[in-house]
Amino acid sequence: MAVFFRNSITEATAFEMIEERLSSGNDFDGYFNVYGTDDELTVSWTPAMSSAEFKEQVTDALRSIWQTAHFWLVYQRSDSRNDLGINEIRNAAIRLSGSYLETAVVTLCLLGRIDNKNDLELIFLCFREETERRNFRVRYEGKFVPDAPQG
Repeated sequence: MAVFFRNSITEATAFEMIEERLSSGNDFDGYFNVYGTDDELTVSWTPAMSSAEFKEQVTDALRSIWQTAHFWLVYQRSDSRNDLGINEIRNAAIRLSGSYLETAVVTLCLLGRIDNKNDLELIFLCFREETERRNFRVRYEGKFVPDAPQG
């Protein structure tokens, strides 16, 4: 068992961090993934894509999510804290949020091509209802989360 959801940040902070990275002029490899109830979307930042183009696609996807899921939790993942891998956290979020209707789990990774000092890895959990967001936070934030559901 491990703590998956312990480094929450506000949505405003997350968007500031994204804007800062994308406006910095640094070279990043990046991807953005949305796992929803009915579909999955992945946007990769290819070498031929500008930061503005990547940002536009991410912004459009986040606006689309906002139409049905207004209540978000955002967690930041970091190697410096020895956090689990982003895929492990993402998979746990998908498993744990499966009982909530129309929840989306979003991952955004911006990884520096030269070094990792400006890396940014975020996990957004987007809920339809405020009560669902509060319930998730109370049940899982800062607590040990089992690898498999308890019966």
